[in-house]
Amino acid sequence: MTSDTASIAKTTAPAHLNDHNLVRDIVVPGVIYEKRPARTPDGKVAQGLYNAWIILDNPKQFNSYTTEMVKGVILAFRAASVARDVVAVVFTGAGDKAFCTGGNTKEYAEYYAGNPQEYRQYMRLFNDMVSAILGCDKPVICRVNGMRIGGGQEIGMAADFSVAQDLAKFGQAGPKHGSAAIGGATDFLPLMIGCEQAMVSGTLCEPFSAHKAARLGILTDIVPALKVDGKFVPNPLVITDRYLDEYGRVIHGEFKTGAEAETGKALLKQGTVDLSLLDAKVEELCGKILLTFPDCMTKSFEELRKPKINAWNANKENSRAWLSLNMMTEARAGFRAFNEGTKEDREIDFVALRQALAVGAPWTPDLTESLMPAARGQK
Repeated sequence: MTSDTASIAKTTAPAHLNDHNLVRDIVVPGVIYEKRPARTPDGKVAQGLYNAWIILDNPKQFNSYTTEMVKGVILAFRAASVARDVVAVVFTGAGDKAFCTGGNTKEYAEYYAGNPQEYRQYMRLFNDMVSAILGCDKPVICRVNGMRIGGGQEIGMAADFSVAQDLAKFGQAGPKHGSAAIGGATDFLPLMIGCEQAMVSGTLCEPFSAHKAARLGILTDIVPALKVDGKFVPNPLVITDRYLDEYGRVIHGEFKTGAEAETGKALLKQGTVDLSLLDAKVEELCGKILLTFPDCMTKSFEELRKPKINAWNANKENSRAWLSLNMMTEARAGFRAFNEGTKEDREIDFVALRQALAVGAPWTPDLTESLMPAARGQK
């Protein structure tokens, strides 16, 4: 802002402005809310204007959100919405390992498992978090600094734009860990990547690369983050050339296998992660948003959000009820297995479960215990 425009703004501003915030200060462990100076595309600071950064700050648990963190995210998006000086919102995570891996599995396993009435209350908060993102009065950019998995994928897809570093992995947890991806993924994925690929992601729960995410259409842009000998290189674990395999399939973005994968892992160990290109790309996008009419921008993204909002609002209520009841059976077993198992073994004995259900066995505490990773090791 030049001295002339600053003077005009000062002289035309009313003497009193109402405060539309719900709380005066957002002080929630695990969530950082801060305003950073907005910049024009050429890097100049736009005086008096900011971008709100909402940061999930739980890196030791891959930025998984606790109940308190969900409350903090809701309040942060509300604050960004009503901030007159905020141009755009950047939603991200701390560190370079994960944007977010969903709900905190320790809390799920130790508090909500077997407590459907409590989990229903929690899911009300989760629903409000997704709705807060979809209803934010400012455009929302998901800065994907690392893994975007499970509920992290769902809140990330609720954003308007997503920019990722290319070491990030994407995907759902769902049926692999005792749940279903009905916290947004089953609403958003068919719209964003088509029914067939949505089915693959939502049921098989196989992680996919940032390059594949871009190809499927859920990323605005990707940038490299691995630096080897001072130079940025694409993710060495991923096939980044656009060519066909022996079956004629496009394999751009697929993970390498065999010897190629081992070579990629060795190169990965040689390098360091540098998110400067990610930050530059996010700032570039924020700068483009800055140079638009604000009301026209708001109306545009409100209209473009409608397919996601309509799908979300049609399903969230009955989804919350089902997820709560599921905490008595499969989720109770799945989240416990993930929390109690080792890094190499965090899944229940799926075959044993299906065999038990096939002969009509009820869901008892003994059945749950028999499915745990520790029990499998004793068989």
